[in-house]
Amino acid sequence: MTYAITQTCCNDATCVAVCPVNCIHPAPEERAFGSTEMLHIDPRACIDCGACADACPVDAIFPVDSLTGGQREYAEINAAYYADAEPPAAEAEGPNFHVWGEPAFERSLPSDFGPLRVAVVGTGPAGMYAAQDLLLHTAAEVTLIDRLPVAGGLVRYGVAPDHPATKKVGDAFSRFHSHPRVRMHLGIEVGRDVTAEELSAHHDAVVYAVGASTDKRLGVPGEERPGCLSATAFVAWYNAHPEAVAQGPDLSAERVVVVGNGNVALDVARILVADPEALAATDIAAHALDALRASRVREVVVLGRRGPEDAAYTRSELLALKHLPGVELVVDDHDPRTAAAIDAAGPGDRAGDLRGLARVRTAARPPVRGEGAAARRRIVLRFHSEAVEVLGGDDDDGDGDGGGGGGDVRSVRVTDGGGDGTADLSAGLLLRAIGYRGLPVAGLPFDEAKGTVPHEGGRIAGMPGSYVVGWIKRGPSGGIGANRACAAETVGTLLADAVAGTLPAPAGDAKAFRRLVRQRNRRVVDARGLAAIDRAERERGRAAGRPRVKLATVEELVATARSRRLLRPVR
Repeated sequence: MTYAITQTCCNDATCVAVCPVNCIHPAPEERAFGSTEMLHIDPRACIDCGACADACPVDAIFPVDSLTGGQREYAEINAAYYADAEPPAAEAEGPNFHVWGEPAFERSLPSDFGPLRVAVVGTGPAGMYAAQDLLLHTAAEVTLIDRLPVAGGLVRYGVAPDHPATKKVGDAFSRFHSHPRVRMHLGIEVGRDVTAEELSAHHDAVVYAVGASTDKRLGVPGEERPGCLSATAFVAWYNAHPEAVAQGPDLSAERVVVVGNGNVALDVARILVADPEALAATDIAAHALDALRASRVREVVVLGRRGPEDAAYTRSELLALKHLPGVELVVDDHDPRTAAAIDAAGPGDRAGDLRGLARVRTAARPPVRGEGAAARRRIVLRFHSEAVEVLGGDDDDGDGDGGGGGGDVRSVRVTDGGGDGTADLSAGLLLRAIGYRGLPVAGLPFDEAKGTVPHEGGRIAGMPGSYVVGWIKRGPSGGIGANRACAAETVGTLLADAVAGTLPAPAGDAKAFRRLVRQRNRRVVDARGLAAIDRAERERGRAAGRPRVKLATVEELVATARSRRLLRPVR
């Protein structure tokens, strides 16, 4: 028997480090690492020890004979990755099953290397991988800072609620929240409560992990209508982000158009048509669950500007859509290039995963409700199509000017048929999911064109002792696990600077910084307050038969944190 890596693979390569027979690839030192969607286990070499499954932070690794339903496909996906590869060579002498490369030690700290005091701004995966690296491999004291009064970042507010295994990486990070060398100040924003200069004045180094919090625009007429939202805002709404508008989008129309075909586009499409009672078993926001139960949405059309061979989603996210209960996944064949690409795709090609799906021509209006198959909800993948205009109820003449574009969305005009033609698809909501973009941080340099902070190996240009990690460093690319290698590079640069003696000496200590923070913001949440929030949300979840019910406003989060109430254990 062998093990297989499945859909929720986060690519952080923790499994690679514990494999005794070197059968998981691509490894971090290999060229393909970071460019593949997931890691793969070689079935010819796996010895069924289970070390990788024990180490996986997102429960993505299982014995092949335990896979059920759509997960069975991952046994073939893992094996196919090695189909054309040479069998692993055995070591001529010694106990190893495989030939291993020479060990490399990229960091070398002197024996008298003293503890550093490092601030990490942002408690999402990028920031926590950096904090983890510092805490596990040095004697550093780490100050965790976040502008929200609760930790988690992308794991809490970006991962879809029906991906609970992916959220488990947060459990690995949360063990560091109460680490004896960690001090936590949540609800503190750089530029509002403290300056970048003040942060640096109280720490040996500062690592900024603030992500890419805004979205890209379509730049088409009518985009400013109330029914045009970013996928970022929609994800924040269903994940109970405290800055999201609780009333959410209008879901009274039967069709929604999603522009973009990356993983976020598939996430929002899936949530819109999933069975609300299945979502009730997740940590989805209570207000979103109520809205989805009352939703009239039956069809989501996902627009991709290019063909199926160039789709931005990962193969694992597409395969998950194929097995979504009560939802039909179909391909729009308005453009002959789509069918040609699917039919010509070879084994393992991205377009080939669409083979076998029904091909339809998207009508101006969604299909009429019916019984049986006609009553099912569906997701339509429409390639070679762009949104060119958003029309509203005030566009009686169809010219799209809409008197300033203030009316609700009535339809979306899209390119059609592979030429210069267009078609109007009735829709009550348009979600743009065409990418994220970083925002400037007060006191730091910023590259407007790239939406990132200029850096060299993570070191901020012109600011000794200040560093970046994650999307604000490299742009919005890579999933959760990609931040592990990114953080390792930044922390390596930081430690090299410390050894070289180029870090500016801080003027204030940890106590002085704590006093400064408390003076500026009386609603700061610390580790005990965060634990109180976690207890309260889990207790609310138990009462509702759910894993947790999130507190959805800043006021609720702060009040719960300040209460620090002790809940009796549930027996």
